[in-house]
Amino acid sequence: MILRRALVFTTLAVLGTAVDLLTKEKVFAWKGLPGQQPPSWWIENYFGIETAVNQGAVFGLGQGYGWLFAAVSITAIIGLLVWLFVYKACQSLWLTVTLGLVTGGILGNLYDRLNLHRLPGSLAGGVRDWILCRYGQYTWPNFNIADSLLVAGAIMLAFHSLFLGDRSD
Repeated sequence: MILRRALVFTTLAVLGTAVDLLTKEKVFAWKGLPGQQPPSWWIENYFGIETAVNQGAVFGLGQGYGWLFAAVSITAIIGLLVWLFVYKACQSLWLTVTLGLVTGGILGNLYDRLNLHRLPGSLAGGVRDWILCRYGQYTWPNFNIADSLLVAGAIMLAFHSLFLGDRSD
């Protein structure tokens, strides 16, 4: 069973990371660096594409501390692996899926924080964001697929904690 769960976890983490990095690469190749082109709206004034680079964390907090967020990301991945395979969280399919999604999100943004995408100058080490959501006068901070995986994983983890407990498999 542990090998099957490791396969599920690894597949989700790798697939999530790949989709995140591929979409970032394609969007930034199409739209360029932030400010080079106006947003492209898919649903006018509600949902669109606009490139942005976040040097901080959630909602841009912690600007300039990318090195710290990279270290936290690496520590989190180690912690997730220990929780899954040493403390046997992998016995739960729900937790295995949840932590696979979270790991995919962490790896996608960690790739950017380590500047493996080679953004120039002051953008180096920033996380590439491109999804734009707006409602009325409020514009949500741009985000990416990795952020979506992290939020989905956090919601699933909260659901597990509140409603499933040990009954999740």
